[in-house]
Amino acid sequence: MLFCRTFAIISHPDAGKTTLTEKLLLYGGAVQEAGAVKAKGERRRATSDWMKIEQERGISISSTALQFEYKGMQMNLLDTPGHEDFSEDTYRTIAAADNAVMLLDGAKGLEAQTLKLFDVVKLRKLPLFTFINKMDRPSLEPLELLDTIEKTLGVVPCPMTWPIGSGDRFQGVYDRQKKKIYLFERVSGGGKKASEVQIDDLNDPKLSGLIPEELLDNLREELEILDEIAEPLDINKVLDQKQSPVWFGSGYNNFGIQNFLESFMELSQGPRGRASTDGVIPPDSSEFSGFVFKLQANMDPKHRDRIAFVRVCSGKFEKDMQVLHTRTGKTVRLSAPSKLFAQRRETIESAYAGDIIGFVNPGAFAIGDTITTGKKIQYEGIPSFSPEFFNWIRNPNPSKQKNFKKGIDQLREEGAVQVLYSLSDFEIDPVLAAVGQLQFEVVESRMLTEYGVETRYEPLPFQVARWVKGGWPVADKLKGVLFNAQIFKDAQERPVILFKNQWAVDNFQEKFADVELLNVAPL
Repeated sequence: MLFCRTFAIISHPDAGKTTLTEKLLLYGGAVQEAGAVKAKGERRRATSDWMKIEQERGISISSTALQFEYKGMQMNLLDTPGHEDFSEDTYRTIAAADNAVMLLDGAKGLEAQTLKLFDVVKLRKLPLFTFINKMDRPSLEPLELLDTIEKTLGVVPCPMTWPIGSGDRFQGVYDRQKKKIYLFERVSGGGKKASEVQIDDLNDPKLSGLIPEELLDNLREELEILDEIAEPLDINKVLDQKQSPVWFGSGYNNFGIQNFLESFMELSQGPRGRASTDGVIPPDSSEFSGFVFKLQANMDPKHRDRIAFVRVCSGKFEKDMQVLHTRTGKTVRLSAPSKLFAQRRETIESAYAGDIIGFVNPGAFAIGDTITTGKKIQYEGIPSFSPEFFNWIRNPNPSKQKNFKKGIDQLREEGAVQVLYSLSDFEIDPVLAAVGQLQFEVVESRMLTEYGVETRYEPLPFQVARWVKGGWPVADKLKGVLFNAQIFKDAQERPVILFKNQWAVDNFQEKFADVELLNVAPL
């Protein structure tokens, strides 16, 4: 367990997350060539973007488990969707991580989606490691970037490396701990490699002719300021979310990636204890336990199966092990466990705390389920976000009804979209509820390509969803008296009120002050 690191990467769209992911895999020997997301012709697609719609549009839609080894360390990289519409899948993935890597675009700094995801990281109490990307392009001043991180996030940034120039004049990075300068030179195939220069200080004669004097003077000046104002790195403060180590570089050109990876291995935490109904379960517990944080249908188009992604929380898992499925109370035999790498799988014999393993799921598991060989426990659940967009989904071809229902059920189970149902006996079609419009496009595309069903949408005039605390005994009293709102039920039969807008919510709260509304589904 000491040699395992499980981490999620969070970023705003277009910050370069998929490129960074591929370069990390490249260093780990997991891929031989980094595939460009927006590649032309026959160049490889990104390893982590495996869905057809991801490859067509060059965006990450589904979180992916990518596992590789680097210098004896097992690295479990949980690649998350970069598009803002998929924050739900990102939340579930962060729940399975022990560390978070925040990727920033050097030209833009902190952006809206990154801030939203940082709130989730903070809630999960994960240590934060920051990589400032795209320094080979025109960027904000490094000191300005650090100031923004501290003022906005309330976390003190601790620079581990420092950029030498930016944009066309970007020369490489200076490692503050090792007192080494890493200069980068082009190699065959369009890549970059680092030339290390060990120096006594920044006045070392070795630097003469290697770095333009103007940039060298600027580097000396900035590092002098840093030495005066920057807090020394304290690993306990990092683990307590009070500090965030910071690296600079360029994922696209391989600047600074190795510096980041090697320091991250040393500073990040291994598997940690998890809160359950029986208290915190330590990772070295003798009993195996884990929880399902993701379901994915049709990863293998040839078999049309479903995979349950399980985070091992404690003990040792062994192939063919019999476990208690806490939610149902049934004993389940876990055969054919897989190590996952995007859509590829490799059968394994065992796994330990921190590992991510996959099981073919015939419908037994749901997101948030706990499995264990010990006494009955339940790990903290993974709540649903409040959706903001709502569409009836229609099946214009009655002969495809069986496939239509199967597709909706499977996509709901894996968390691609939330599904609501009308209370009227005359309305049998479901309502899709999403946090962003792109989710509807994804469902429409997958219904056609994976289930062979054409669908059409009819929008509903609602913008806000709220669950009712107290359930149906409370909700039943509201039937027939709502204005600009309507009651539906979710897939767990819980009452959900859809409101036309926030004004309608406020009006409801004034009129029914004794009714408590929840913006997160009750667990």
